[in-house]
Amino acid sequence: KALNHELSKLFNEMWDMDVNRFTPGKDYAIELQGKADAVLQGDSAVQDSAARHLFHYVNEERLKNIKTFATFISLLDNYETSTGVEEIVTPEEIAENNCFLDAILTTGVMKLAHEYLLKKKLAKPNLADFKYQLYDIWFQLYPRKEGDRPDSCGFEHVFVGETRRGKQILGLHNWVQFYLQEKHKQIDYKGYIARKDKTRPDRDDQVLSIQFSWKGSVKPIGSTFIGVSPEFEFALYTIIFLLFEERVTRETVKIEEYELQIVVCRHGHHIGTAYPVLLTTSNEN
Repeated sequence: KALNHELSKLFNEMWDMDVNRFTPGKDYAIELQGKADAVLQGDSAVQDSAARHLFHYVNEERLKNIKTFATFISLLDNYETSTGVEEIVTPEEIAENNCFLDAILTTGVMKLAHEYLLKKKLAKPNLADFKYQLYDIWFQLYPRKEGDRPDSCGFEHVFVGETRRGKQILGLHNWVQFYLQEKHKQIDYKGYIARKDKTRPDRDDQVLSIQFSWKGSVKPIGSTFIGVSPEFEFALYTIIFLLFEERVTRETVKIEEYELQIVVCRHGHHIGTAYPVLLTTSNEN
């Protein structure tokens, strides 16, 4: 697909405005280690090309002290990651979801996203209404499979990750969740997936394709932004979700030096999944 110049311009403005973003080498350090085998022969045969964690260091003080990160982290333990198991949402969790949305709506990144969506007549002018719209897109529960119990939502899939029958990892495209799961020895980083035009990613790359295991399954290839704030990802995916109507949208954009395809899948009025794909790497889900 041809490069979307309008969105590239907007997303670069958002990138530059993302004051909460973590700087590579300063706020965090990653160790890429070896290249993962992109072709898997059954989970047991997965070769581990990385003896150490992907995240060598993350400035946890910053994570705790920046409101959007702190309120985001409080949401990560609110979900039953196994699909098919009904989610029970407590009043406390609803309050946490609202706290997170309140925090991100004060940021320049989300204000810019809101202005853009207003121009396109895709958002309500009143912030409370816009917040309600975001809540519905990201936090409203739905069944992953037809007719099943409400066991999933966009936020859980994209940012927390889910497992299907203990055999498949779904979603989990967020670096903070990855870091915290790695710290708690829940995730095992297996190595990076190389791009065709660049044999090896750099330590300061802020979009990566990686392979990892989590909760007994392997994700052969997962793409994620590294270091960006939760509001940046939220804004980016929400804009694409609201701009386009097809079930699966793939928009090609250039953010900084990265040529990306932003993939957003809808589940009715809600986000099914959303993630960046570094162009010249293969597909994923």
